[in-house]
Amino acid sequence: MQLMSPTDSVFLLAESREHPMHVGGLMLFEPPEGAGPEFVGEIYQGLLGARDLQPAFRKRPATLLGGIANVGWAFDDEVDIEYHVRRSALPVPGRVRDLLELTSLLHGSLLDRHRPLWEAHLVEGLNDGRFAVYVKIHHSLIDGVSLLRLLRRTLSADPREAELRTPWSMRPPSRPRPDAPSRLRELTGMVKGVAALGPSTVNLVRAALFEQQLTLPFEAPRTMFNVKIGGARRCAAQSWPVERVVAIKRAAGVTVNDVVLAMCAGALRAYLDERQALPEHPLVAMVPVSLRTEADVDSGGNMVGTILCNLATDLADPAERLATISESMRRNKKVFSELPRTQALALSAANMAPLALAAIPGFVSTAPPPFNIVISNVPGPAEPMYWRGARLDGNYPLSIALDGQALNMTVVSNAGNLDFGLVGCRRSVPHLQRLLGHLDASLEDLERAVGV
Repeated sequence: MQLMSPTDSVFLLAESREHPMHVGGLMLFEPPEGAGPEFVGEIYQGLLGARDLQPAFRKRPATLLGGIANVGWAFDDEVDIEYHVRRSALPVPGRVRDLLELTSLLHGSLLDRHRPLWEAHLVEGLNDGRFAVYVKIHHSLIDGVSLLRLLRRTLSADPREAELRTPWSMRPPSRPRPDAPSRLRELTGMVKGVAALGPSTVNLVRAALFEQQLTLPFEAPRTMFNVKIGGARRCAAQSWPVERVVAIKRAAGVTVNDVVLAMCAGALRAYLDERQALPEHPLVAMVPVSLRTEADVDSGGNMVGTILCNLATDLADPAERLATISESMRRNKKVFSELPRTQALALSAANMAPLALAAIPGFVSTAPPPFNIVISNVPGPAEPMYWRGARLDGNYPLSIALDGQALNMTVVSNAGNLDFGLVGCRRSVPHLQRLLGHLDASLEDLERAVGV
């Protein structure tokens, strides 16, 4: 048995039927030219044959002394691979919509804690000849970004590569260099950063209140997304050419992430407006961003912070909305950049801390939301990738919905596309797929607004 870290334990303790705590990814593949009808079946047999599982894919929660749970990991020597790797076929007519409906059902079901906490589903029957792979793994084992990186390692830039790599059989990356900071050193640095936030708080408050540089938690309006949620999920996914976003970026003099946020903001504004639920005050998004500067671009370690962004959903003009979002991101990043790294990370943790308060009875229904939605933009491969010769057409991240955060939007770059993955509570966010149409319309509005 292996002792469980406090973070791992929290993700297991927080899980309930209403709150599945796994992350997932849906990948769409185009079979190689000349692939016969047996191609997907051969892949399935290859997946079943990959039985050399790495430790993370063999462990499950252990029970101590007959009843103490969520404090240790047990490792299964024999894993029922046929249980974890499943093959499904879509009903006729095999639309992408049917695939997303199946994915929604899979993403809303709990993982079996008596087995290692992961599943992989190979799905065929799409009417355009493509096939899909949906993978989900518990957040106590791996986070969403790490899952995307792991799945990427199974792919190859060579379309002639015949090897079938699986995430559960991938060897871990090489160990950090000896001079890399240990967990204890990082934890010590974080504690020092939290302690040092005392004197820094004066400057932060001044920047927020007088210079209006920092968006603070609990300034967000209450929306239909900030409620207690049920256990069922709905997933939606679609891709857009990255060149369209880059053209807007260049014309407006902003960043790609600013355009992505503006695209999401326009879609959220339209979705809420059609449901007569658009608040007067602008929505606030929690945005994970890199805090790395040119001076430390080659340095190691974690330089990711969480910034709160004004989405300007109260503004009808797309150009004005984009400018406001860009300015909000610029000013918030400026505040973070002026803090030492440990303090910036500590402040990021403080931005996220209110999520834990959702477990307090009555908190979600009575307190103002710390922010309205999480919008993440994760870098992906810049070149086409292949899996046993099949080209990766879409790579859609599927994250976690929480009490008070009924909708999550994550974007991954994939060769020449931006792949959007949306996850929402089926009850609290009805007709989630309509957000895809609003995203498309929002992109067109931005193009017209900046003249491209």
